Amino acid sequence: MKTALSTPLPRNERVHGRQIAFAAAFLLPISKFLEVPSLLAQYAAGDLLVPALLHFLLQSLVLAALLYAATRSETPLIERLHNALGKWTIAVYIFFGIYFLYAAVIPLLDLDKFVYAAFFDTEPTFFSFGLFFLLSAFICTKGLKAVGRSADLCLFLFVIPFLALIVMSLWETDFSHLLPLFGTKFGDTMSAFTYTTPQFSDAVLLLPLISCSSVDKKDAKKIMTGYWIGALCVLTFLAVFFGTYSSLAPREHYAFAKIAQYFPALAVVGRIDLIFIYLLTVVLLFYTCLPLQYATDLFARTLKTNRRTWIAAALSLLGFLFFLFANHFYNSLYAFIAGIPLIFWLIADLIPLLCLLLPANDKKNKPSSSPNSSNANVPFKRKKENDYA
Repeated sequence: MKTALSTPLPRNERVHGRQIAFAAAFLLPISKFLEVPSLLAQYAAGDLLVPALLHFLLQSLVLAALLYAATRSETPLIERLHNALGKWTIAVYIFFGIYFLYAAVIPLLDLDKFVYAAFFDTEPTFFSFGLFFLLSAFICTKGLKAVGRSADLCLFLFVIPFLALIVMSLWETDFSHLLPLFGTKFGDTMSAFTYTTPQFSDAVLLLPLISCSSVDKKDAKKIMTGYWIGALCVLTFLAVFFGTYSSLAPREHYAFAKIAQYFPALAVVGRIDLIFIYLLTVVLLFYTCLPLQYATDLFARTLKTNRRTWIAAALSLLGFLFFLFANHFYNSLYAFIAGIPLIFWLIADLIPLLCLLLPANDKKNKPSSSPNSSNANVPFKRKKENDYA
């Protein structure tokens, strides 16, 4: 019998190329709609599009390398990794599991402050944000397939609210505030680039989905196209945001909750923009759970089990206890993580490129000609309960 680590994912656990493309287009951009616009405006002023574009170009190169590595073989990357490293694959799972927990801190900090600022008219209780960890514990038990289903939902939850908020915002947008082009000092532009690195380290968030799927060239084109659709959405949002607030932009936090508030019709019909903000908040919840889902999945692989319930519960409890502490040091913790971009450049951008070194193992997927071994080589055969899927 195969070991749990070498057991391929059953069909109902695999994520389709379409879903990875939707995640790139409609799930990843939401992280740039909270603190990123004000941070970019603080450092780069009217040139805030430049550091964002540099981020997208860098991440596109990393993503292209990962997709190339995946399309070199019909065998998923994660199986090829196990074939190459054997028992040492566990070290990779633990390493990236810890990284995803680290990468989850800033999205959680952003979500924490955003929820309190946008949805509470009175001072919330100290434990209000704890409800998120109950939700995340449930989502994390569902495996990577839940990420694909979330991406499908985001096609509607993201596109309609995003377009509606942009259209409502155009009434008060003056794009001349972005002029002159390249009017900010190069050093300030690079400061904006480095300080916002955690929010733009996107390629590694697609790596678990890509590595567990048989990605062909058509899927790769869809995923790259989806990523740049998301990039264009972010660049459009940043342009409209700065065109609306100009020199006040550095002080306007949680941008997507404020960008449409000057729409003239709101004075007559009320804050209908909140409907679209609520829908985008659902996407934000999916995104914030994403690194926690990955960490749960990797630790389950480490323990060679598909029973994620206790792992998800333990991570959510630790996260809740951590944020009871982190609330007292929000600014310091945020500045500490954002101030060390080298961790993200190394782990999120450089180390995944080692996937290019994985050999192609297509012959391992070919069924045997022996009739007695036909069932043993079916890659999507359902495994026993105690085998990890």
